[in-house]
Amino acid sequence: MAEARKPVGLFQQIGLFLELIKFPHTIFALPFALTGAVLAAQGWPDGGKVLWILVAMVGARTGAMGVNRLADMDLDALNPRTALRSLPRGLIRPLTVSMIVIVSFGLLVFAAAQLNRLCLYLSPVAIGLTVFYSYTKRFTAWSHLILGLCLACAPIGAWIAILGRVDLPPLMLGLAVLFWVAGFDILYALADIEFDRAYGLYSIPARLGEQAAMRVSLVFHTAVPILLGIVGLLLDLGPLYYLGLVIVVALLGYEHATVRRHGLTRLQTAFFNVNGIVSITLFTGTLLDALLKFP
Repeated sequence: MAEARKPVGLFQQIGLFLELIKFPHTIFALPFALTGAVLAAQGWPDGGKVLWILVAMVGARTGAMGVNRLADMDLDALNPRTALRSLPRGLIRPLTVSMIVIVSFGLLVFAAAQLNRLCLYLSPVAIGLTVFYSYTKRFTAWSHLILGLCLACAPIGAWIAILGRVDLPPLMLGLAVLFWVAGFDILYALADIEFDRAYGLYSIPARLGEQAAMRVSLVFHTAVPILLGIVGLLLDLGPLYYLGLVIVVALLGYEHATVRRHGLTRLQTAFFNVNGIVSITLFTGTLLDALLKFP
C-alpha cells in the first residue's frame, strides 16, 4: 500500500484532481457528442447549443470520474498500478473530490436545463448510470458494457440537445460508441487480470483469460464499423464520412495488432493514443461531410 502523505492546499488539490481523473481524456467522448450534434443539425450547430453541450459533457465526465476514483480508492491503494494516484496516497482529500463531483453534476444539470426540457429530465439518468458503473466490477464481468453505455449517452444526448427528441440514427451511433468503449476497456483491463482475480473483482479478462478477452474485444470492435455504416445509410451521408469510417477501421485494427504483438508493454499507446484519434477522426469526417452536403 502506498504511503499516505499530508494533503496539499485547495488549489493544488484541484490540480491533482484534474490529473487524477485524466481530464485531457475527455477527448474520448467529446468528439462523439459533437458528431451527434453535427448529424442532428445537418451541419455546425448553433454556437449556444454547442457551448452548453460542451459544459454538460465536461460536467458529466468530471463527476463520473470523481465518483469512480472515490469508489475505488481503497482498491487503488492495493493495486501496484494505481497505488501512486493522489487519492490513495492522501495528497487529495476525499471531501475535496466529493465537492468537485457535486459541482460537476450540478453543472451537468444546469447545462441540460439550458438546452431543452427533455435533456433536463434525462440528466439524472446520466448521473445514475455513471454512479452505478463505478460499482459494477464488484458483481458483474460485463461492467465494460455499462461503461460503454455511459459514454453512449454523449452522442444520443447531443442529438436530443439539438432536436429535442430521440431518433434511430443517434441510437445506432450510441451503440457504436458502446461497443467501441467496451472493446478498448476490455483491453485496458488486461493489465489487472491477476489483481482482479486476487481481490474478487469482475472483468472479462479476469473471467475468460487474456486470449479469450482479446477475442471478445475484437468482436465488439467489429460491430463498430457496421453500426457506423448503418448511421451513414440512415442519414444518407457522403464519401467524407465513409473515409473517416475507413480510417477508424484501420485504427482499431492497429490497436488490436499492437496489443497482440507487444502485449501490455504497448497497452498505454494502444489505449490512449489510438482511441483519442478514433473519436477525432470520425467527428472530422462527419463534420466535413455535413458542411459539404449542407453548406
